Amino acid sequence: MKNWKHALVTGTGQGIGKALCQRLLDHDVKVTSIDRDPIIWTHSNQDKLLNHIELDLINSNSVNEIISELSSRKKLDLVIHNAGISATGKFEEIDPTAYENVLKLNTLFPMQLSASLMQNGLFAKNANLAFVSSLSHTTGYPGASVYGASKDAIAIYAKSVRKPFAAQGVSVLSVFPGPVRTDHAQRHAPKGADASKRMPPEELASRILKAASANKKVLYPGAAAQSARILGKIAPNLMTNMMRKIIYDKLDRPVW
Repeated sequence: MKNWKHALVTGTGQGIGKALCQRLLDHDVKVTSIDRDPIIWTHSNQDKLLNHIELDLINSNSVNEIISELSSRKKLDLVIHNAGISATGKFEEIDPTAYENVLKLNTLFPMQLSASLMQNGLFAKNANLAFVSSLSHTTGYPGASVYGASKDAIAIYAKSVRKPFAAQGVSVLSVFPGPVRTDHAQRHAPKGADASKRMPPEELASRILKAASANKKVLYPGAAAQSARILGKIAPNLMTNMMRKIIYDKLDRPVW
């Protein structure tokens, strides 16, 4: 792992964010974690290395609060935009406010915070910035249309700012994971979905940190994600139809 000193990770209460924090703390990296809920998991290095900010990132003032908190701390060597929410079901049954919240958290917040960190000089030299997008970037996503749109938008943003950020000494990584074994995924999964086939969050966390350490630009973690990427390119209609059968046709309720 790269010799990072101070990392910021969002969405750290459980799942991927929790696994990222624990991995970084294992390597004595100071971590500023952000989640709307308090941290309930523990780690041997938590007291001395973990600074948790309890904050709802949908709040329009969240970026200003984070910048204010970070201004008195060491610059950031690593930033991982992991926080995300979804809204699944038939699109006409989902409250429009849920769509707005998904776009605010998954898309608008990471864009605004990344720009603000750069504008305020809070990135350290040779820092890394990672955006956790989704495998939905490679296909239509029936049953989770706004989630797919939000994650596709952040992927395009990351691709667009990669060169300008590199000119300022910040390497940008885009991550496109498939299904991960988290409570969030389980909550939005169709009834009867087999969670055992999903990637453990600890494995995904390790892959993300390894890719960031190597200054990679893109990560499709695992053989399944890489295969889906190829299929999405050569047979997009087939891929979207598969997703409809796997997700949309099996959804029995809207969830947001």
